[in-house]
Amino acid sequence: MSELLPQPARDEIDLSTVFSTLSDPLRRTAIAILATLPDGMERNCVSFGFPVAKASLTHHFKILREAGLISQIDYGNRRASSLRREDIEARFPGLLAMLVKELEQDGGAEKAVTSAGKR
Repeated sequence: MSELLPQPARDEIDLSTVFSTLSDPLRRTAIAILATLPDGMERNCVSFGFPVAKASLTHHFKILREAGLISQIDYGNRRASSLRREDIEARFPGLLAMLVKELEQDGGAEKAVTSAGKR
């Protein structure tokens, strides 16, 4: 049985919390990568390939969820994350486009994933 993990409502997503969350390169890269995917597509945190421990990834994705940037569903044996695109665009128009542009300027997802874990 799946369970949607707690997350803030759209009107509770706070700009200062989002900026603080996105100040971390790994989290910023994760959101940029999710923004390049089709709406509603789910990924688990390990599938990104970040060169950090699974416990660190779990922590980073919890921070993203608590900031309101992603939704997470607990399927019992795994958690899947998806971008809250509609909510982010409603609260902060253009933010996702800026993150995707930064990702592209930094050499794409593969390069960003490798360097995000080293910063």
